Amino acid sequence: MVSDPGLALIRRAAERGVAVVPVPGPSAVIAALSVSGLAADSFYFAGFLPPKRMQRRQALERLKPLECTLVFYEAPHRILDTLSDIGEILGDRPVALARELTKIHEEFLRGTAASVRAELASRPAIRGEFTLLVGAGSRSRRTAPDPSAIRAVVEEFERQGMPKMEAVKAAARACGVSKREAYRIIAGR
Repeated sequence: MVSDPGLALIRRAAERGVAVVPVPGPSAVIAALSVSGLAADSFYFAGFLPPKRMQRRQALERLKPLECTLVFYEAPHRILDTLSDIGEILGDRPVALARELTKIHEEFLRGTAASVRAELASRPAIRGEFTLLVGAGSRSRRTAPDPSAIRAVVEEFERQGMPKMEAVKAAARACGVSKREAYRIIAGR
């Protein structure tokens, strides 16, 4: 978990067009989160989404109920398709796209999936390594997470080496449900 007391300052700077850049660190995920202007206190790193459209869209559907910032890596030849799918599946959430972090051609694009996609599509070529961040959806527009989604998140945390009880707690936080509700779902009650 990342606790970032500079979030409000970063958002204001980004809104005013002031460059905010990360200091090189151990991973692109943390560097991108630190300057994204999105909540960094709770996030889910999903790595690369599947390259095939159907599987990518299914993965996004599974991630949809999470009440946290979603972080992905993406390849330049798939970034436009991924942004389209994010816009269609996850809706009008804030997006931050970091390209070539800590390198000479470092760049940050912020907006919606559609606006960031339009900016990239207008370029003659799309190059670089991308870290894509998607803000949490509005709680007021969202329904309670599907129990199968909570189970999938627990399983993913366990695959990453987290003990079961910790995975359930982390999934509860990520899905915006109480620990008690997550335990109830996992126990099958």
